[in-house]
Amino acid sequence: MTAANVTVTPVAAHETAIAGLWEIQTKAVTDGRGTVREFFRTSGFTELGLPVPERWHQINLTWTRQGALRGLHGEAVTKLVGVASGSAFGGYVDARHDSPSFGTVVTVPLEVGVQVLVPAGVCNGFQATSADGCQYLYCFDAEWQPGMAGVAVSPLDPALAIPWPIPTQAADPSMVSAKDAAAPRFAEI
Repeated sequence: MTAANVTVTPVAAHETAIAGLWEIQTKAVTDGRGTVREFFRTSGFTELGLPVPERWHQINLTWTRQGALRGLHGEAVTKLVGVASGSAFGGYVDARHDSPSFGTVVTVPLEVGVQVLVPAGVCNGFQATSADGCQYLYCFDAEWQPGMAGVAVSPLDPALAIPWPIPTQAADPSMVSAKDAAAPRFAEI
């Protein structure tokens, strides 16, 4: 196979309307066999001026069925999130009272190769949009613990007006957990 048959897509990133929330396009190398993507590389983040955690302490992979919602959770940890398969619709809310973008909502369509770097205190949630659901990957810079510092906000808060693409019933536990549905509205935090 010659070099002409190889396509390299470089890593790229842009900061969103939420301070410190970055949308990242992963580096990909494609040839006749398929594609290799770099989910994380310290030097790639450094070159783009992105904050680099000292290390990732926990990595979770979830499978979520089409239409189901997870979040909005804003723990005191930095997260790197993306999908390993399928697609999702990410919703993010700045819940940091001292942030210049406090209260800002950002949405990002997520597919393989698109990631979001979520700073501590920014609420992260998503809805699986692909027919076969999605596998969603979370990297945490600290281990998750029950009762850890942070906030949770109802993903169905009408004041946030997150345009979840698939209608969801708060009373249906296969679509949204009872805990997430009962989370406070943003104005209550």
